[in-house]
Amino acid sequence: MESSGSMKLTPTTTAFLSSLLPNPKPHSILIPSYSAFKPKPLKTLTLTTPNYAPCIPKSYAADVSSSAVTNTTAASSPRNLRSRLQNGDTLYGLFLLSFSPTLAEIAGLAGYDFVVVDMEHGHGGISDALPCLHALAATGTAAILRVPESSATWAKKALDLGPQGIMFPMIDSAESAIDAVSFCRFPPAGIRGSAHSVVRASGYGIDEGYLGSYQEELLIMCQVESVEGVKNVGEISAVDGVDCIQMGPLDLSASMGYLWDPGNRKVRQLMREAEAKILKSRSGGGVGVGTYLSGFAMPHDGPGDLKSRGYHMVSGAVDVGLFRSAAVEDVKKFRLSLIDEDHDSEEEEGKDADEKYWSE
Repeated sequence: MESSGSMKLTPTTTAFLSSLLPNPKPHSILIPSYSAFKPKPLKTLTLTTPNYAPCIPKSYAADVSSSAVTNTTAASSPRNLRSRLQNGDTLYGLFLLSFSPTLAEIAGLAGYDFVVVDMEHGHGGISDALPCLHALAATGTAAILRVPESSATWAKKALDLGPQGIMFPMIDSAESAIDAVSFCRFPPAGIRGSAHSVVRASGYGIDEGYLGSYQEELLIMCQVESVEGVKNVGEISAVDGVDCIQMGPLDLSASMGYLWDPGNRKVRQLMREAEAKILKSRSGGGVGVGTYLSGFAMPHDGPGDLKSRGYHMVSGAVDVGLFRSAAVEDVKKFRLSLIDEDHDSEEEEGKDADEKYWSE
């Protein structure tokens, strides 16, 4: 007996099936003609580059209306850090050492004008900084990258991420300041390596005007934080391309032998000398002329004190310091509440004992 899977077609059956097909030809049903696969010519597509509009940092209502920053680019808007300083604004910021995108986002939403992502004293590097820049951009907050050392390699990698500012540590002479500026300029003006067609700084090549505007939009900051640096701060601030001098009170006090006493009278006196030299570069020049003065608030020298002495950029805190203080205070409050409860309980027990004694 044949299996059910096989069936013989009789001549009658074959004739009947063939009659159902119009003009049947051998294999015409199973194998389509070549023309069915012949590719159609592709249409020519005209690709247009969209307008690239990098995120513009927030600004206070007092110095610009909300309509002034709508649908603008960094090149045409006065809202990037460098142009805000030229406009006479005093900017308030935070140092980010945790490399937490969440804390970076909170800082931006809180209203800081800028956040310094610190690769000098923070644990992270370039790949850790990028998510923080994403978070800050989402809140319209300007990012500054502080590099671990003043070198062409670190500057190149930092600048390719597209921060609005870069901070070089331990600048002690005009020569080191000149080097720092050259790290930020493409040849022939400097020695910065070029991958501008594919890096984040140029919108991965979408921003066709990047090469023509990057110098005007980048804030170059040099840190003066040693006795030698203060001695040469006048020459450093006069270097073409240096926009801002960031004073470093902790390293300065250490270089003077007062590591544990940054508020020492001699340290404060040297700080005032440096401040005077920097501010002198701006005297008589009007708004937007000369080098800006930037600093970090200390317990003995608060943000208001810095502003009153002519600082244009003030950093009031460090993210891990804020969290540390809040955490310590939270635990302290809880411990004190336990002591209060124990004290109340002891008083209640003593009261009960007195009542029992006298009742007897």
